[in-house]
Amino acid sequence: MSEEYDLDSGPDPASFAAQTPEPAAGDHAVHAVGIGPGNPAFLTARGERAIRDAEVIVGFETVVEFVADLTDADLLTCGYRDEQAALSAFGERVADGARGTAVLMGDPNHSGYQFLGKVERAVGEPVRVVPGISSLQVAASRARTPMEDTAFVTLHRSGDVSDGVARLRDAVGDRHLLVLPRPFDLMPGDIAADLLEAADAAPDLDALVLERLTHDDESITRTTLGELAAHAGEETPFSDLSVLAVRRSA
Repeated sequence: MSEEYDLDSGPDPASFAAQTPEPAAGDHAVHAVGIGPGNPAFLTARGERAIRDAEVIVGFETVVEFVADLTDADLLTCGYRDEQAALSAFGERVADGARGTAVLMGDPNHSGYQFLGKVERAVGEPVRVVPGISSLQVAASRARTPMEDTAFVTLHRSGDVSDGVARLRDAVGDRHLLVLPRPFDLMPGDIAADLLEAADAAPDLDALVLERLTHDDESITRTTLGELAAHAGEETPFSDLSVLAVRRSA
């Protein structure tokens, strides 16, 4: 995380991004595109057009790699350490009149608001979000957990996530759960252990850990909440590209 934002004391850029509804599209809109789970077949046509039309693109290196072949734009890649420098350069290019697009994994509405808020601050104007197909949506299909019967919580963010953990505790057993874990302190085993201890959840609830969805090496671990909790506090066997699904009581 860049030094400009101390998420323990604020301001959280996610709150900045969510403070008002998105305005009507302008002639020079900057786009924030959800590229899907990384499989190009799941990139929407609207998202692909915003990437192709861009003159400058910013995003984390691992995200930009998925779309680099689709565009002739200048690519500004970053990690957490140099995130602010890349965003500042992006803002300067946009201020000079370049068409800019930020790219995020999945759908910016799922775990992407912190980066979205940083992009908006960098360009000094609202950003038009182009939603994408997310691994969360694919996981709901694989686990057969209808969204209207499901509590979704993302822990894949910096800062305090105690409110999300509390929502999981309240819903477990009564509703399906779909969780985006946080590498590497709140991985599936850690979440399962918390639900068993703090929410007295039934250990025989069906749990699925869905990894690298839509990729050739996609894998799904089908287990129970009790068995999954055995991985708490240890080096996790699961990747950071995981979704945890816990099915409600029958």
